[in-house]
Amino acid sequence: GEGDIAEIFGDPDKDGNFVIGYTREQGHPVCVNLDKFVQRSSGVFGATGTGKSFLTRLVLAGLMHHNNASVLVLDMHNEYGFDDIASDTKKSVVGLKTKFKSRVNVVGLGAGATIRGQVPDFNLELAMSDISSSDIEMLTRELNLKETTPTTLNALWMTFRENWFAAFRAMTRETVVIEDEKGKKNEVPAEGSVAAWADANGVNVAAAEALHDKLRRLFNKDYIVEKPAADSVAQIIHALEGGKHVVLSFGENESDLDYLLVSNLLTRKIRSAWERKTNEFRSHGKAEPRPLIIVVE
Repeated sequence: GEGDIAEIFGDPDKDGNFVIGYTREQGHPVCVNLDKFVQRSSGVFGATGTGKSFLTRLVLAGLMHHNNASVLVLDMHNEYGFDDIASDTKKSVVGLKTKFKSRVNVVGLGAGATIRGQVPDFNLELAMSDISSSDIEMLTRELNLKETTPTTLNALWMTFRENWFAAFRAMTRETVVIEDEKGKKNEVPAEGSVAAWADANGVNVAAAEALHDKLRRLFNKDYIVEKPAADSVAQIIHALEGGKHVVLSFGENESDLDYLLVSNLLTRKIRSAWERKTNEFRSHGKAEPRPLIIVVE
């Protein structure tokens, strides 16, 4: 009966209970308690084509309507921000931006990026100085990094600090030929090369050059720049702190490498901001930070 379903899942007439569907046979409403939902981690699981994205969009709409937490959606396949077409019914599906308008910021990855021909509210560029050695270590499986990688990364950090990524990217693989007093010619690393840096800092040359080769996949990403036009990471954090919701659409950057790098870096910075605000709340009586939900695929 309807009362049994309400007893287990919640009464749809009570505040905080959001209807996410109906029982198949009887059509009784099934609820999620959004107040409890935002307090812990949750997952949506199912085989391909069973409606995971549709259910997720529905839950996100409930959270945004209930408005007791900010939501950051790391939208790898550009499904949640703007209107979409359902793959099975071919009917139009309303996007979260259309539904909640100014309360949702759609962010595109990379300068000038558009999402299915539509212009986002602003674009996200990552500064090279924002990339830490730990961000690279998180990509060990994707980049097939070796056991020597942490040692090399640590040496790069010790040499260049936050500018290590830009400095390593600028290094060459060139060599020069020098002639000794006896006329014998020797090939040695050129100034500014990976090998020259490795020799000067006691790093295994082969390991350094191997890492340089692996990181070429990141060196060529157009959304990683030396000086972004704006501090868009701070813009995202400011929007979330201010009670808005953010959908970060990856546009054409849909590889696992893009997703892992950007999501790890962004959530690391957001965590730091929320920890700082939480400590200020507990120690100095400042405003409690708004609850935050981060949605990953």
